Amino acid sequence: MTTKLVAVTACPTGIAHTYMAQESLLRAAEKMGVEIKVETQGASGVEQALTEEDIRAADAVIIAADKAVDLDRFHGKRLLQTSVTSAIKAPQQLIEDALKQPVCGAERGSDYLSQVAEGKAQKKASMPAGYRHLMNGVSHMLPLVVAGGIFIALSFAVDIDNQSPLAQAFMNIGSKSAFALFVPILAAFIAQSIGDRPAFAAGLIGGWIGTQGWMFGDDNASAGYLGGILAGFLAGYVTKWLKQWIRLPRALEGLMPVLILPVLSVGIVGLLMIFVLGSPIAAVMQWMKNGLDSIGATGSVGIGLLLGAMMAFDMGGPVNKVAYLFAVGLLGSHTHESEVIMAAVMGAGMVPPLAVSFATFINKRKFLPEEREAGKVALVLGACFITEGAIPFATNDPFRVIPSIMVGSAVTGALSMLFQVTLPAPHGGIFVFPLIGNVVQYILAILIGAVVSAGLILVLKKPVMQQDTSVAA
Repeated sequence: MTTKLVAVTACPTGIAHTYMAQESLLRAAEKMGVEIKVETQGASGVEQALTEEDIRAADAVIIAADKAVDLDRFHGKRLLQTSVTSAIKAPQQLIEDALKQPVCGAERGSDYLSQVAEGKAQKKASMPAGYRHLMNGVSHMLPLVVAGGIFIALSFAVDIDNQSPLAQAFMNIGSKSAFALFVPILAAFIAQSIGDRPAFAAGLIGGWIGTQGWMFGDDNASAGYLGGILAGFLAGYVTKWLKQWIRLPRALEGLMPVLILPVLSVGIVGLLMIFVLGSPIAAVMQWMKNGLDSIGATGSVGIGLLLGAMMAFDMGGPVNKVAYLFAVGLLGSHTHESEVIMAAVMGAGMVPPLAVSFATFINKRKFLPEEREAGKVALVLGACFITEGAIPFATNDPFRVIPSIMVGSAVTGALSMLFQVTLPAPHGGIFVFPLIGNVVQYILAILIGAVVSAGLILVLKKPVMQQDTSVAA
């Protein structure tokens, strides 16, 4: 049976050594009778990308890189990390050494946190490409929104009128810096996920144009986070299309990622955002803002119910992320309504892991010993607003657990809206409670939702002995 390997080569500039290492490994493997596929992460982005099938069939992995390479996809495989220079000078030795390496990720074990991480990875792997591109942008944007929201709240805590020098400094950090940058960063990393590094500049500039109101015929309009999402996808696919259609001599290929692709994609995306797409998106954002401003008490409860149920439906999946991104995107408007919606979404997202934890404490007979231990970890994850903490429980018993946590999360979302709880930061769980308006009512809303869900889980679940008997039958 033929030995199969996969490899990744990458150097800081991504122009010469990346491809020299690739060629060296391919030649050595051919001489040794080994089958190998080499992914290059060069200046133009990822080429000859390794698929899940390639990695699954491989006996070992070689990472010949002088920059960071994500290793998560290689867990469960023998893995050797080295430099590109080693791959160029001694490729045969690397191939032999790779087959003797320990299995990557073997130390992770099978504890509850590993199950949570595995559940998140499975959800991510099963998602459409567009969703993965969007989440790449969101994951890089989120720290800016969290930090910005906290500093805005600190500004008002120091001086409600925002007149003192310290309050103004906090506001400049939060609102005029972090919040001003999160949409361009969102767009840039969406674009990079699609078109690799050459698309980054076009996404960044397209997102910035959308937030600055430089639309033809309407200088004061802002396309907001919807404009950032559109600019990111547009920049990514424009760059990808240009990369496929433009062909240069081998000697000039180094100009593609640093000159030709960025200049052309920036020009195309920038002009489209200014003259064609920016104004319609800005009009939609204004319509959404006007709708939020007109929300009454009844409407607020209805939105809380809907967003709460969405947060629990797939615990980190696309439905959950739609609700979360909706709330995060509105925070940039700095309105009371947007902070009320953010509070409802975070509270609802805390409920699922808290609920399964409460259930394991209340009636241990309905859970296996390992599930009772997992309930202790779920309590911490819920307090930190890690909704995915309930995934292992939902995976083991989806038809009882998922409807139960959806009801409780919906209750929390509705109560949070009804109590007009406000939250200026989009993440942090109990660590951002000092920034919350009406925090006592907020804690009450979360506890009520968690208790409701825990009660439903216990009503629907059978004792462990009965479950085992029904399975055996």
